[in-house]
Amino acid sequence: MGIKVLIADDHHVVRRGLVFFLKTQKEIDIVGEAANGEEAVQRTKELQPDIVLMDLVMPVMDGVEATKKIKEISPNTKILILTSFADEDYVIPAIRAGASGYQLKDIEPDQLVETIKLVYRGENQLHPKATTHLMTHLSKRETHEERLLEELTKREKEVLAEIAKGKSNKEIAASLMITEKTVKTHVSNILAKLNLADRTQAALYAVKHLRL
Repeated sequence: MGIKVLIADDHHVVRRGLVFFLKTQKEIDIVGEAANGEEAVQRTKELQPDIVLMDLVMPVMDGVEATKKIKEISPNTKILILTSFADEDYVIPAIRAGASGYQLKDIEPDQLVETIKLVYRGENQLHPKATTHLMTHLSKRETHEERLLEELTKREKEVLAEIAKGKSNKEIAASLMITEKTVKTHVSNILAKLNLADRTQAALYAVKHLRL
C-alpha cells in the first residue's frame, strides 16, 4: 500500500490530470477525489487519507476552511496546498490553518511526487514564494511586538521581568520596594499595552522579548 492521497480541486480537468499522473507512481495510492472543500472534509472522514492535495479557491467551502476542519477531525492527515496563487493573503491563512506544504500548480510533475513523499515523512515543503511571504509575515509580527515593548515604562519592564520569574504581586512589591497596589496597577498596564490576556502570557512574552 502506497501513500494514500485524496485530491480536492473544483476543476474537473485538473483533478483528472492529477489522478491520471499520480496513478502511474508506485508509491502513491489515489483513494478519492473531492470537488470542493466540504466534500474534501467528508471524504477525509470516510477514507482517512495520509495526504490531501488541496486547492484553495473552491465553491461551497474554500481550501483554508477545509484544511482547518480536516486537521480537527483527522490530525494525522497532512494537507499539501496545490494552487495557482502565491500571494500573502493565501499563503499565511493556509499555513495557519495547518497545511504542511504549499506548492503552485506550475510545479514539475516529478517535483510534485517528491513533495508528496517529503510531506508524508513529516517535512514541511513550501514554494520559495510562500516561504518569502511567511518569513516577511513573521518578521513584521516580531517588529510589531518589539514596538509594543517600547511603550512600557522602565518600571513596567522591571515588573514584567519579575512576572517572568514567577513571582506573585506581593513578592514583586518586596523586590522592587513598591506597594502591592502599585504592582497591580503596573500589571494591568502591561497586559493592556501588550494586548495580553493574563500573567502566563506576560511571562512568555517577557522570556521572548526581554532577553532574560
